[in-house]
Amino acid sequence: METQVTTKLNIHKPVNEVFEAIVDPIKICNFWFSSSSERWEQGKSITLRYDEYGAEGIIHVIEVDENKKIVFSWGAEADQETVVTISLTELENGSTRIEVNESGFNEGDPDLVKKMLGQKEGWVYMLTCLKGYLENGISNLRASLMH
Repeated sequence: METQVTTKLNIHKPVNEVFEAIVDPIKICNFWFSSSSERWEQGKSITLRYDEYGAEGIIHVIEVDENKKIVFSWGAEADQETVVTISLTELENGSTRIEVNESGFNEGDPDLVKKMLGQKEGWVYMLTCLKGYLENGISNLRASLMH
Protein backbone atom coordinates (compact mmCIF):
# COMPACT_ATOMS: atom_id res chain seq x y z
CA MET A 1 0.00 0.00 0.00
CA GLU A 2 1.26 3.45 -0.88
CA THR A 3 1.03 5.53 2.28
CA GLN A 4 0.85 9.02 0.87
CA VAL A 5 -1.80 11.52 -0.09
CA THR A 6 -1.46 14.02 -2.91
CA THR A 7 -3.58 17.11 -3.54
CA LYS A 8 -3.22 19.55 -6.46
CA LEU A 9 -4.86 22.89 -7.23
CA ASN A 10 -4.33 25.75 -9.66
CA ILE A 11 -4.19 29.24 -8.18
CA HIS A 12 -4.51 32.24 -10.48
CA LYS A 13 -1.59 34.14 -8.96
CA PRO A 14 2.15 34.22 -9.70
CA VAL A 15 4.30 31.55 -8.06
CA ASN A 16 6.15 34.05 -5.84
CA GLU A 17 2.85 35.21 -4.26
CA VAL A 18 1.83 31.62 -3.52
CA PHE A 19 5.26 30.81 -2.06
CA GLU A 20 5.28 33.93 0.15
CA ALA A 21 1.77 33.22 1.46
CA ILE A 22 3.07 29.93 2.89
CA VAL A 23 6.46 30.95 4.28
CA ASP A 24 5.57 34.43 5.59
CA PRO A 25 4.27 34.26 9.20
CA ILE A 26 2.13 37.36 8.65
CA LYS A 27 0.39 35.96 5.55
CA ILE A 28 -0.11 32.35 6.67
CA CYS A 29 -2.68 33.36 9.30
CA ASN A 30 -5.00 34.54 6.52
CA PHE A 31 -5.66 31.02 5.23
CA TRP A 32 -4.04 28.27 7.35
CA PHE A 33 -2.69 28.56 10.92
CA SER A 34 -3.54 31.36 13.34
CA SER A 35 0.20 31.92 13.86
CA SER A 36 3.64 30.82 12.74
CA SER A 37 6.61 31.56 15.01
CA GLU A 38 8.85 32.75 12.17
CA ARG A 39 9.54 32.65 8.45
CA TRP A 40 9.90 29.14 7.05
CA GLU A 41 13.53 28.55 6.15
CA GLN A 42 15.58 25.40 5.70
CA GLY A 43 16.82 23.94 8.98
CA LYS A 44 14.39 25.85 11.20
CA SER A 45 11.86 24.43 13.63
CA ILE A 46 8.65 26.44 13.43
CA THR A 47 5.85 26.51 16.01
CA LEU A 48 2.41 26.65 14.43
CA ARG A 49 -0.76 27.44 16.39
CA TYR A 50 -4.46 26.92 15.77
CA ASP A 51 -5.95 29.17 18.44
CA GLU A 52 -9.48 28.14 17.46
CA TYR A 53 -8.74 24.49 18.26
CA GLY A 54 -6.35 25.11 21.16
CA ALA A 55 -3.68 23.24 19.21
CA GLU A 56 0.02 23.79 18.68
CA GLY A 57 2.58 21.81 16.72
CA ILE A 58 6.14 22.01 15.53
CA ILE A 59 7.34 21.51 11.99
CA HIS A 60 10.93 20.91 10.98
CA VAL A 61 11.75 22.58 7.68
CA ILE A 62 13.88 20.16 5.69
CA GLU A 63 14.22 22.02 2.40
CA VAL A 64 13.19 25.32 0.85
CA ASP A 65 13.76 26.05 -2.83
CA GLU A 66 12.36 29.55 -3.30
CA ASN A 67 9.24 29.64 -5.48
CA LYS A 68 9.58 25.91 -6.21
CA LYS A 69 9.43 23.63 -3.18
CA ILE A 70 8.97 23.47 0.59
CA VAL A 71 9.59 20.21 2.47
CA PHE A 72 8.88 19.75 6.17
CA SER A 73 8.18 17.03 8.70
CA TRP A 74 5.58 17.16 11.43
CA GLY A 75 3.83 14.95 13.93
CA ALA A 76 7.01 13.67 15.63
CA GLU A 77 5.76 14.75 19.07
CA ALA A 78 2.71 12.49 18.59
CA ASP A 79 4.89 9.65 17.25
CA GLN A 80 3.15 10.00 13.87
CA GLU A 81 5.77 11.87 11.86
CA THR A 82 5.10 12.40 8.18
CA VAL A 83 6.88 14.42 5.51
CA VAL A 84 5.06 17.08 3.51
CA THR A 85 6.36 18.29 0.15
CA ILE A 86 4.73 21.39 -1.31
CA SER A 87 5.70 21.81 -4.96
CA LEU A 88 4.99 24.97 -6.96
CA THR A 89 4.94 25.10 -10.75
CA GLU A 90 4.58 28.34 -12.67
CA LEU A 91 2.11 27.92 -15.52
CA GLU A 92 2.26 29.68 -18.89
CA ASN A 93 -0.68 31.96 -18.04
CA GLY A 94 1.06 33.31 -14.93
CA SER A 95 -0.88 31.04 -12.59
CA THR A 96 0.60 28.49 -10.20
CA ARG A 97 -0.03 24.79 -9.81
CA ILE A 98 0.47 23.80 -6.19
CA GLU A 99 0.86 20.15 -5.25
CA VAL A 100 0.97 18.87 -1.68
CA ASN A 101 2.25 15.36 -1.04
CA GLU A 102 2.25 13.94 2.49
CA SER A 103 4.06 10.63 2.94
CA GLY A 104 5.31 8.31 5.64
CA PHE A 105 2.07 7.22 7.26
CA ASN A 106 2.49 4.16 9.49
CA GLU A 107 1.35 1.17 7.42
CA GLY A 108 0.66 -0.86 10.58
CA ASP A 109 -1.73 1.71 12.03
CA PRO A 110 -5.25 0.22 12.30
CA ASP A 111 -6.64 3.72 11.64
CA LEU A 112 -4.42 4.29 8.57
CA VAL A 113 -7.23 4.82 6.06
CA LYS A 114 -9.09 7.18 8.38
CA LYS A 115 -5.93 9.23 9.00
CA MET A 116 -5.04 9.41 5.32
CA LEU A 117 -8.57 10.48 4.38
CA GLY A 118 -8.48 13.11 7.13
CA GLN A 119 -5.18 14.49 5.87
CA LYS A 120 -6.43 14.54 2.26
CA GLU A 121 -9.54 16.44 3.42
CA GLY A 122 -7.34 18.88 5.32
CA TRP A 123 -5.06 19.55 2.34
CA VAL A 124 -8.02 20.12 0.00
CA TYR A 125 -9.44 22.57 2.54
CA MET A 126 -6.12 24.38 3.12
CA LEU A 127 -5.55 24.81 -0.62
CA THR A 128 -9.12 26.07 -1.08
CA CYS A 129 -8.57 28.65 1.69
CA LEU A 130 -5.25 29.64 0.08
CA LYS A 131 -6.97 30.09 -3.29
CA GLY A 132 -9.75 32.20 -1.74
CA TYR A 133 -7.21 34.35 0.09
CA LEU A 134 -4.85 34.97 -2.83
CA GLU A 135 -7.41 35.30 -5.62
CA ASN A 136 -10.18 37.14 -3.76
CA GLY A 137 -8.73 38.51 -0.52
CA ILE A 138 -10.93 36.25 1.61
CA SER A 139 -9.20 35.70 4.95
CA ASN A 140 -11.98 34.26 7.12
CA LEU A 141 -12.30 30.74 5.67
CA ARG A 142 -9.54 29.12 7.73
CA ALA A 143 -10.31 27.10 10.86
CA SER A 144 -13.89 26.39 9.80
CA LEU A 145 -13.54 22.72 8.88
CA MET A 146 -15.41 20.60 11.42
CA HIS A 147 -14.96 16.93 12.27
